[in-house]
Amino acid sequence: MALRLRTEMPEIKGITEWVNGESNKSDLLGKPVLVHFWSISCGMCKESLPAINEMREEFPQLQFVGIHMPRSEKDTDVDAVKETVVKYELKHPQGIDNEHNVVDAFENEFVPAFYLFDANGLLRHRSAGEKALTMLKKPLERVLGESE
Repeated sequence: MALRLRTEMPEIKGITEWVNGESNKSDLLGKPVLVHFWSISCGMCKESLPAINEMREEFPQLQFVGIHMPRSEKDTDVDAVKETVVKYELKHPQGIDNEHNVVDAFENEFVPAFYLFDANGLLRHRSAGEKALTMLKKPLERVLGESE
């Protein structure tokens, strides 16, 4: 069962390793946050990474946190995840969640998946799969408009 809308952001803890700095819930409160789940074995995820980078540049008032969610034993290769982070120029914090601690806290089952939280840390939108980024556009505009 996925997190319900208006649910408080779960804690982001139990990460195997961080790349590009660490993030936790208390540091993120006060500004809108987009948490995206992805995996190195997911082609659709890799296709969405450049768009996430563009969003990061377009919306500096939005905080980004990536969570790498392994879908198989092969996906738990930390070095392979780090290589992908570098290859796709992901500059925001990336949590490698090999034990699914954050995945379970968010009740997430899919990649790519996006969770948009407002400045108060409440879930305002979630989407997953091929159309997930497209579905994010209007809720993102609404949440960013509220935080100005």
